[in-house]
Amino acid sequence: MITIKDVAKIAGVSVATVSRVINESGYVNIDTRKKVEAAIRQSNYSPNEVARSLYKRKSKLIGLLLPDITNPFFPQLARGIEDYMQENGYRIIFGNSDENEEKELDYIRTFVQNNVVGVISSTNFPDSGAYLEMNIPVVFLDRTSNDSPSVYADGRKGGRLAAQEMVARGSSRITIIQGPAHVKPAQDRFQGAAEALEEMGISYNVIRTSSFSYTEAEQWATELFERFLDTDGVIASNDIVATAVLHEAHRLGKTVPEDVQIIGFDDIPLSSLMSPSLSTIRQPARDMGSEAARLLIQLIEQDQVEEKNIQLPVSFIERETTRSRIETSKKG
Repeated sequence: MITIKDVAKIAGVSVATVSRVINESGYVNIDTRKKVEAAIRQSNYSPNEVARSLYKRKSKLIGLLLPDITNPFFPQLARGIEDYMQENGYRIIFGNSDENEEKELDYIRTFVQNNVVGVISSTNFPDSGAYLEMNIPVVFLDRTSNDSPSVYADGRKGGRLAAQEMVARGSSRITIIQGPAHVKPAQDRFQGAAEALEEMGISYNVIRTSSFSYTEAEQWATELFERFLDTDGVIASNDIVATAVLHEAHRLGKTVPEDVQIIGFDDIPLSSLMSPSLSTIRQPARDMGSEAARLLIQLIEQDQVEEKNIQLPVSFIERETTRSRIETSKKG
């Protein structure tokens, strides 16, 4: 393990000099300071402490970690973050974890080594101790973690909306595709849909999944119709999975929305371009990114933060994978 003595030896100075540089206490001439700073970087000595004490007032770098860059929802989040950060003089180092915990930890180490002053993370592992060990502000985006600062959409309301709209349009044999069990917003969506269906007295089936990825979506769509062929309404965990369900329905000769209705979640740009276009629950992705950036800057600059958990509203977007609402009789 690298010690302050090792740094002093590399820089060719005393331990006391290294200490003065790190703690910004006492006089150190500029040439010696540069030698010490170079030695710290070379040796990766106490990167968390260095990031906090030596570079905190100098660095304008932010770490951004997304779980799957192939999902168009996450670049929308990133655009909101990048725009706001650029307007406020910050720059971004980006990492794509591929929903892999080891890869995520590697990016966290990279962020620390590059002296970021804060991190925005859409991690699948928000309770990882690595975030606490960074000793810098962290904001979770489209994710929540105990009492940590978070920005997220109202997933439970979104699930309820999807269920209510599905039933209002005539579906009664509904399947919910449940998102990853370790991602709380995914479970909020599922719980909201399940609660609404139960309140309406509608039974439902469940397909459980382990990620939101493209690579496995086709498998789950196939499983859905193999197990529940007579399904006439699908509430998907996100738009990617909903797209796979639409393709599988067409392959089986089912007509959408006449034979089966489909509602996604996110409202990625592709959703409006498909044929038929996808009805979905819209999350305000760009606004979510901007809010996360604003909150992180407040934490970095130690401004007064009134609300550390920010929930944004969702809405139902009606397109062509759902039928028209069934008219109910009006009270006289």
